[in-house]
Amino acid sequence: MFVGHISDVEQVFYNDNNIKNVVKQVAIGKNEGWKDYVLRVFTVNNGGYTPRHTHDWPHINYILAGEGTLYLNGELHNVKAGSIAYIPNNVEHQFMADRNSDIQFICIVPEKGEY
Repeated sequence: MFVGHISDVEQVFYNDNNIKNVVKQVAIGKNEGWKDYVLRVFTVNNGGYTPRHTHDWPHINYILAGEGTLYLNGELHNVKAGSIAYIPNNVEHQFMADRNSDIQFICIVPEKGEY
């Protein structure tokens, strides 16, 4: 069992050529007792983006706050608080925050997607 608060979860900051103004927090995973999946919270600050990439595992996303764009397999989708997305394995994707908004989202992946 585990109960906590996101403000107590370590923040990892990313900012280079492929990823801009992104913070990742691993909220629940093997250390909290969830052995098969990992729940992560990403914050993409205004004008920032995750890398455009693919991998061999799927993930589930729920937008907590803000507005932005999800690039998914060649198509752009506007997303905002309350939006949901399922991204299958081997599908190219990228999250981008609007210039005037941060975007924060939950990302659930199989354990191999994090460790």
